[in-house]
Formats: sequence, structure tokens, C-alpha cells
Amino acid sequence: MSRFHTGIAALGTSLLLLAITPSSPAQALGLHIRIGGGPIGVVRSIASMALGGLGGLRGRRGARVRMARAEAANSASRMDITRGPDWVTRPVARVQVAAMAALAGWHGQRGTKGWWQHGDGGYGWVGPLFWPFAYYDIYDYTLWGDGMGFWGYGYRDIYAAIFTPYDGDELLRYASPSRGRKFRHFPSLTRICGADASELAGLPVEQVKQAMGPSTEEQRAALDDLVSASIEAAQTIQSACLTEVGLTPSDRLAEMQRRLEAMKSVIARVQKPFETFYDLLDDDQKGKLAAFANQRTPFAPKVPAEQSCTPPGTLPWPKSEIEAKLHLNEWQRDELDVVQRMIGFATDTLNLNCQPDETLSPPARLATADARLDVMLNAIKLVRPALDDFFATLNEEQKAQFETIGAKRTS
Repeated sequence: MSRFHTGIAALGTSLLLLAITPSSPAQALGLHIRIGGGPIGVVRSIASMALGGLGGLRGRRGARVRMARAEAANSASRMDITRGPDWVTRPVARVQVAAMAALAGWHGQRGTKGWWQHGDGGYGWVGPLFWPFAYYDIYDYTLWGDGMGFWGYGYRDIYAAIFTPYDGDELLRYASPSRGRKFRHFPSLTRICGADASELAGLPVEQVKQAMGPSTEEQRAALDDLVSASIEAAQTIQSACLTEVGLTPSDRLAEMQRRLEAMKSVIARVQKPFETFYDLLDDDQKGKLAAFANQRTPFAPKVPAEQSCTPPGTLPWPKSEIEAKLHLNEWQRDELDVVQRMIGFATDTLNLNCQPDETLSPPARLATADARLDVMLNAIKLVRPALDDFFATLNEEQKAQFETIGAKRTS
């Protein structure tokens, strides 16, 4: 009996209670892309791909993004949505860059979509990097209710951490791009992660200034405090970008956990100054913020929760395949049963708590984002120890076989 079996019932009960407890009011093409010189440098790197690059997002999941592309072309006089230093504040542009980066080094067929793609067309894993553009996804949901890059994260990413779509060489090349022909144009993960944190952290706040109109001295002081907090928050999330490449499922789950914890630190840092600032706004200014959010729609298509969140039955746990390929003994099968139960608890919780409420105020949305991160962290904290206990029973040959299991990497 492993250490994880002890108290399993209590853990399961706690997770189920979390699942049914309402939250407090609380968002690939091509192989040739070069991203350098910071996020601003991406503008020069992908200008030629612009709106047309989104056409490779296929199927129903890409339909809304393609529609947003067309709307953006009409509303912006066909201006490249990645032009200008504020492109990173536009969810569609972020989805475009993340999708290209996620598939650039993958050994799937050119032009295909990866099986770990989110419902909004984006990707939670870009090589060894989890949650690109995390800082802006939090801000967009909080300020404008744009959950395109936020609510899509969940079980699919845990599955992709355990059964990575990338092989070991690809993961390492993402972190240290080779000079070879195939990999010389790899995007820099540190740039996508936000290496120029101080330069770009204030961009969401600039949008607030633009939207709210004239302000009082007290409001300007509160906004300055929010800018300072935002810069510190962006630096926190950038520091948790990527330190080592996770070559095992446990390592990748640990990377997910570390990144999510950094995101919670971001919320903790900005929550009070944001609430203070928002409380100082009058009703007219709050109305202008809401109106500005509606004006951003061409660059931030609304994705229904049922499309963003992982539907039940998607990427089912491959228990029978694991048992068949690894030839498990009775002890190992018992440990695998524990993993499957924890996966079930985690999946149910993530799906039940993926219910965005469009009626919430911005401060309430920030609190809801914090609660959602808690749900994801709790899911990882259940799955990871169980998976570690199971892996401890495997020999090296069985571990190698495990790496071949899961969704087809070229699907």
C-alpha cells in the first residue's frame, strides 16, 4: 500500500465538495517563424502572417477565430492586427502567435492542428512552456470579460503534460534552438513568456486610461499604484516562465503547478490596488469601461464555456492501453487505479467549475480567476502524487513504453 492510499477518501471528499461549491464572486501554422528582440520584435517577425495566419485554425473550434479575423480586417481597414506595440493586448493576436509557436517544432504533419489545441484555437503547451501570455489572459478576463485565453485551460493541459505531444528532442530544442535547418527559426520561449515585462506590463492600464476618460487626481494616484503593482506582477510571472525542460510527466505537472502559483501571486499583488482604483470610478466611467470592452469584440471573440472547457469524454484516460503495453502486475494495476480515480476527480472538478459568469464586475472577475486557479492547482496536486507513486513501481522499460501511450502525436 503506497503512501498515497492513506487518506484517499478524505481527499476525494474534499475535492468533490470543492466541485459543487460555487466560486466566490468571486484564449500554427508553418515551420518558419522567427521571434526575437522581445514581444515588440514579434511584430516585425510575423507581420507578413497577420490576419491570414489564422486561416490554419481548422474546424468548428477555429470558426470563431476565423470570423474574428474577418471582422478585424473590416473594422481595422485590413490593418495587421499585430502592428503596433500594443498587439499583445489583443487576444486573437496572442492565439495566432501561440498556435504558430506550438506547432512550429512539433512533428505532426504540416498544416494540421494539434490534438492538445484549446477550444478557442490556442494552445496551453508550447513545447515545454505552459500557458504563454498568462499575464495578459488574466488582465483581459478581469478588465473586459474576454475569457478567450483564460477559461480554455484545464484537463486537456493536464493530459498534455502526462502524455506530451512532443518528444524529448523537440522539448530540448524549444529551450535551446539548434542551428540546424529545421529548428533555426524556432521562436524564443523567453520572449513569448514576457522577457520585456517592465516595458509591456502597463499596456492593459493604458487601455483603462483610454476607456475611462477624464480622471480625478485621486483616481490618477490609484492608477499609478496599479501600474506599479502590474509591473511587479509581470516580472513575477516572467520569472516563472521556464527554468528547466520537463522530460517526465511529473516534471511537467510540477512546471504547471509552479506557473499557476506564480499566476496566483500576480492576482494577490494587483487585487487590492485594482479594487481600490475601481471603487473610485463613478458610474459613467464604469459604463465607459464596459462600452470599451464591447468595442474590442473583433479582436476578442466570445467563446462559449462549453467550447472553452473540456467536454466530458474528451481525451479519455487510456487505462486499457497502459495495462496492455506495460504488462502490469497486480500491485501496479492497483496504483494505476488510484491515478485513474484522481484523474476522474480532477476532470469533474475542472469541468464543474468552468462556468464563466458574464454579469460579474471586473473586481469580481479577478476574484473568480483566482478561484479558478485554485481549482486547477488542486487538480494537479491530486494527480501528481498518485502518478509519482505509480511511476515508482515501473521499471525503465515500462517507463519507456508509457511515453508511447495517449493521443496520437500526429492526430
